[in-house]
Amino acid sequence: MEFQNLMEKRRSVRKYSADRKVSKEDIMEMIRAAQEAPSWKNSQTGRYYCLMSEEITAKFLAECLPEGNAAKCQNAAVLVTTFIRDRSGFKQDGTPDNELGNGWGCYDLGLQAENLVLKASELGYGTLIIGIRDADSIRSFLSIPENEIIAAVIAVGVPAEEPKRPKRKETEEIVKFF
Repeated sequence: MEFQNLMEKRRSVRKYSADRKVSKEDIMEMIRAAQEAPSWKNSQTGRYYCLMSEEITAKFLAECLPEGNAAKCQNAAVLVTTFIRDRSGFKQDGTPDNELGNGWGCYDLGLQAENLVLKASELGYGTLIIGIRDADSIRSFLSIPENEIIAAVIAVGVPAEEPKRPKRKETEEIVKFF
């Protein structure tokens, strides 16, 4: 698929089909695509916790996401994304390289997430990136170490809907040249 078409085709999907599941091999392919994203000083701090079992996923959705977001993830695999704190954007002595500090970990993980959702789309899956979640419950449920910052939950599945492309601002509205 041509890259421009892939970017324009990818949508946030909030309803997934129960007919076909995401395979572990496809999830691995998505994560390999995510790993191709650049990161601060090649720190590669992104981490992925993949929920594939229907039973475990259902329990996770009930305990770790608000009801509305949990409903949007039914019939999908669920990935929890984290990054290692105090590495991306930090010097070896532990001091931040600039005022963004751990913001660079979020930035790097965002680049990875874009690669992941575009690869998912290329493979025929839909995705939804969820930021409203209970980080403490997620940390406990998945035994995520304290040195990792929980960023987002990503639902991945076979779309049971075809969301329309939302209107985008005119490029001239968001750019300044000097």
